[in-house]
Amino acid sequence: MRFIKLLIEYNGAGYQGWQSQKTGRTLQDVIRAAIASITGEDIRLTGASRTDAGVHAFGQVAAFSTASGLSSEIIRRALNAKLPSDIRILSAEETTAEFHPRYDAARKSYFYLISTSRVRSAFLHPYLWYIAADLALDPMRVAAASLIGEHDFSAFRGSGCGAKTTIRTVSSLDISRTREISFMTATIPGDFIRIRIEANAFLRHMVRNIVGTLADVGSGKTSPEEFSRILASGDRTQAGPTAPPQGLFLEQLIY
Repeated sequence: MRFIKLLIEYNGAGYQGWQSQKTGRTLQDVIRAAIASITGEDIRLTGASRTDAGVHAFGQVAAFSTASGLSSEIIRRALNAKLPSDIRILSAEETTAEFHPRYDAARKSYFYLISTSRVRSAFLHPYLWYIAADLALDPMRVAAASLIGEHDFSAFRGSGCGAKTTIRTVSSLDISRTREISFMTATIPGDFIRIRIEANAFLRHMVRNIVGTLADVGSGKTSPEEFSRILASGDRTQAGPTAPPQGLFLEQLIY
């Protein structure tokens, strides 16, 4: 038996998230079916991150076992020939039986894109959260600093989360502003905010709930001091809204 590790990029707009479910089209099911059609096996595909419906990925990692004699490179090419164009296998390589995409990851990083531009781009709108208000970055950064380190993130935990512990360690959280985004060799002007967070693991909706609450800080609805109290409270009802999924990207898994 051989073990194959995949590095996957996808646009999550057309999927009900990564995780297989009884209803809805999921990334795990689509990729698994493509592998089965190539190897002729009923394989089990394990992913590193259970991204939500509408969330995108530049660096999802998954693994499966196979008795097929096809090389990993042939498997990659065959998968890309069969998969829809909004899913790409960036690499495929041999790994070991001991490798687990989720539990072996030391850290994960996500980033989130917000636009406060007065005019919405016809091309970028599927990948942004549009907020019709100016956001002040300095108080957002002060609030974000309280998340660095090991904390109980219950206040930013989404309903339905099955994690055994709500303790997570955030190693970095950066908030930056740019006045343009490059797209298809063109430059699209605007007011864009990028929030990048890296941690050892994440709770369900944790990043989106953090982003939604930071947006409240930026708009003046919540102060940085109140943000710190929300974190300490462990009470989800005190935190801000859940940011919509389309602005969230799984950036990288670090092993």
